Amino acid sequence: MAEAKGLNKPVKLKKEMAEFLGVAELPRTDIIKKLWDYVKANKLQTKTENGRPENAGRFIVADAKLLPLFKNTKTKNKSGKITDLTALKEGQTINMMQVAVVVGANVE
Repeated sequence: MAEAKGLNKPVKLKKEMAEFLGVAELPRTDIIKKLWDYVKANKLQTKTENGRPENAGRFIVADAKLLPLFKNTKTKNKSGKITDLTALKEGQTINMMQVAVVVGANVE
């Protein structure tokens, strides 16, 4: 069997992500899938920034379980854009496009 590579290669999870998912290693694709499963199951999507959960839309509402994952995120991309979610509070939102950044900040 061929060795998994790229997004399918298991990565070591930081403490908060490992506790959230219940495993120490997982491929990035599975991490994102499990995060989205949680968001959908708990109806944590909203159509407006910092809006109330309504189970649809492009923003994800931070609940008590997601907040530690989001707060680990402070990164700078290649073009210099900074994503800093360290001051996020429960009930505030992130854009769904930031999920990959959150995952990146929570793996070693």
